[in-house]
Amino acid sequence: MQDKPTPENLTRSEPSPWEGAELAALNLLTDPCHYPTLWSMEDIGRELEHRDPEAIVRPLVNAGLLYRMGDALVFATPAAFHLTSLVGHVV
Repeated sequence: MQDKPTPENLTRSEPSPWEGAELAALNLLTDPCHYPTLWSMEDIGRELEHRDPEAIVRPLVNAGLLYRMGDALVFATPAAFHLTSLVGHVV
């Protein structure tokens, strides 16, 4: 018989490798003092040193943290800026 779900059972022991890349992308797109606010997919891939930036950007778009302009450009939503103001940029 399985145990009832508890907070201890529901926490992951190891973070997903995508979580770090998603946080890095979110930090990249919400730092207007250091980086531009409008990014191409190719530039995101180069900056994050990732072959498939689409795999990083798609979940953030689905979560409402990034907007897309066509297939090539993305920028942070107000919700993304609010989130990073609450939790700070995670390096």
